[in-house]
Amino acid sequence: MDDAGRDLTAQTDLEATMRALGVQARAGAEALRLSTPETRTRAVRAMAGRILARRTEILAANARDLEAARANGLSGPLLDRLALDAGRVDAIARDLEAVAAIPDPVGQEIARWTRPNGLDFARIRTPIGVIAVIYESRPNVTADAAGLCVRSGNAAILRGGSESFHSAHALHEAIVEGLVEAGLPAGCVQMVPTADRAAVGMILGGLDHAIDLIIPRGGKSLVARVQAEARVAVLGHLEGLCHTYVHAGADADKARAIVLNAKLRRVTVCGATETLLIDAEIAPRLLPLIAADLIEKGCELRGDLRARSLVPSMLAATEADWVAEYLAPILAVRVVDGLDAAVAHIETHGSGHTDAILTEDAAAAEAFVAAVDSAIVLVNASTQFADGGEFGFGAEIGIATDKLHARGPVGAEQLTTFKYVVRGTGQTRP
Repeated sequence: MDDAGRDLTAQTDLEATMRALGVQARAGAEALRLSTPETRTRAVRAMAGRILARRTEILAANARDLEAARANGLSGPLLDRLALDAGRVDAIARDLEAVAAIPDPVGQEIARWTRPNGLDFARIRTPIGVIAVIYESRPNVTADAAGLCVRSGNAAILRGGSESFHSAHALHEAIVEGLVEAGLPAGCVQMVPTADRAAVGMILGGLDHAIDLIIPRGGKSLVARVQAEARVAVLGHLEGLCHTYVHAGADADKARAIVLNAKLRRVTVCGATETLLIDAEIAPRLLPLIAADLIEKGCELRGDLRARSLVPSMLAATEADWVAEYLAPILAVRVVDGLDAAVAHIETHGSGHTDAILTEDAAAAEAFVAAVDSAIVLVNASTQFADGGEFGFGAEIGIATDKLHARGPVGAEQLTTFKYVVRGTGQTRP
């Protein structure tokens, strides 16, 4: 057989594999939809237990991924996002336990009312069906997505990045063991068994209408491709161009502590602050202190002309810095003339993800909350709270920056839709 023949055979085999995933996912979605909340709880808890039991195998698989990543030149924050250790594996299991502990959303009554004709209307949460999650290098997304989908009664098709291939598959093996232990079919959560990029295109095509929703979890290019090519609904997650605005009414000690945490607690998460905006009125006395805190911890600062006049060691910011999701210890800094200027900067350069104001002026805080149309707006708190676990959701698949159908942290409740149940006593419409 020549190369063209082999390529055609491989393509045909991949298409058959992916179609089979879709068929099994549909069956898994039906099993989950008809399962009890107790069964779904047992399944998520069993996943956590199996992950702990397989910790050694998971870490060995991650070591293979890390070795390959280093050989391919991956380093710094990108390598950190990929790396697992015993503590991180334990944290993955704890997150699943937290998902198991939250109220099961399926069947919840959202609203109920009665019409004058006696008809009783109820709006009830139901699963979406089959959710495909396409993500990049974070292995923990495998467990988060599986747990949240099962908690919300949805089947999942997971396609991780090539960098985390072995880690994701080791986690998936544990997840499947948990499903089976709880009496659910393995098809409730499936991993795409290949790193072939063609598989992504097949997912975007919907796998013969098997997929109801696609969630991309990754960089700007991945999300853009999914949104451009998908033939089914997409729950968007744009990059985290998060801002912290230090208002003239800010408490200096609070501001220093919050900015340091918002930028450096963990620089590779999407809730890390990437741009600091500081009011011109307070900047001369507070910006040098904030800058010293950040520089001491190894953060590179890139400022506008006014910021650099106050902290000469700053590098000069370019236009590209105002739209950069660094995911690294780098912070853009701009001095602004009041709240309106801060809001205008966020509207121009932000991604609608997470933005914060630091101030003791209640009126200014409420004006900022009203004016900034982001998925998450914080007052006197670190942007690193942009996390489903911190919201009490147990975990999250991502932070949705779209306005439909979910927005902000996407937990189990956000992975449901609803149906109307109308109960009558014999009414006919005149």
